[in-house]
Amino acid sequence: MASEPIPLARPVLGEAEEQAVIDVLRSGQLSLGPRVAEFERAFAEMVGARRASAVSSGTAGLHLALRAVGVGDGDEVVTSPFSFVASANAALFERARPVFADIDPLTLNLDPHAAAAAVTERTRALLPVHIFGYPADMEAFDALAARHGLGIVEDACEALGGRYQDMRDIGQRENPAVFAFYANKQMTTGEGGMLTTGDAAVKERVDSERNQGRAPDMDWLDHDRLGFNYRLSDIACAIGLVQIGRLGTTIPARRRVADLYREALDATEGLTLPCEDQGRAQRGWFVFVVQLPHGVERDETIRALAARGIQSKPYLPAIHLMSFYRERFGHREGEFPVCEDVAARSIALPFFPEMSEGQVDRVAGELQSVLARAPA
Repeated sequence: MASEPIPLARPVLGEAEEQAVIDVLRSGQLSLGPRVAEFERAFAEMVGARRASAVSSGTAGLHLALRAVGVGDGDEVVTSPFSFVASANAALFERARPVFADIDPLTLNLDPHAAAAAVTERTRALLPVHIFGYPADMEAFDALAARHGLGIVEDACEALGGRYQDMRDIGQRENPAVFAFYANKQMTTGEGGMLTTGDAAVKERVDSERNQGRAPDMDWLDHDRLGFNYRLSDIACAIGLVQIGRLGTTIPARRRVADLYREALDATEGLTLPCEDQGRAQRGWFVFVVQLPHGVERDETIRALAARGIQSKPYLPAIHLMSFYRERFGHREGEFPVCEDVAARSIALPFFPEMSEGQVDRVAGELQSVLARAPA
């Protein structure tokens, strides 16, 4: 009998989430209700932030965060080319330009030295990405921002549960940090996101702009600034409140699966595993991404795994080589060699909290078998 396929990701959901949704439906208040503020308070307390604002997606949060630090028409935002495209797109929403700098070959995060070299007189903000949940070097970026008077927005959409080198939880710094709750994340609300900040003025602005530019004490037909429909519903927030309660088990479970993968794949020749935690930094495990040996065809490897019932995915393409960015900004191969090499060889393997040791062993074994058959 054929083995059951192993999916790339699977959220942990149960009766508690179902009941939370039913309770909101029965309340009759599906949006702009009490669950939003409850979710914000619970999330802020969990990560140690002073304030939090729920939004409709991580992308929406990044957009509002860049607006909050003053990014506008003609500005530049220095960021990573190795990320989900939303981190770069958010700058374009404000008619600013994302300026890429190469990544560190170990952590895969934006290289602070490369970022410093990319700063110009038009730079308004830095947008480091905690890629695959590994914390960026925020001490270096704080110093760079201070030297040039720049804003900082942290893309923490993949990094819930991670910690900086100073052992504070990601999201606990004063500058805006943005989390996302898509179904493959550490916690999910289906779609949704959260922006944390230490600045009361930033929260007031974000809360207004996510709700069409309304201030809390204004009539709903009056608006004092440009806004968007970036609200998160009470239904999503109710799910989020339950999901926060699960993190005490799901985050350690994700770490357990990562450890199993390390043990199973450690001796695989030419395969690069996610970096170990450096110093006191801690990864918030989101995905398990490996870099294939040089010379191995990534897309063929993905097809071969799929034929064996193992779902995998390229993770992530280099943003500057996407057709839109090539056509709009003239980007080309060779600009960011570390990013391009990593992007060409990286695949995400199945990874979710309830993954069994047997499933991990099967994925590892099938990957090793495929690599052994790859042309030399």
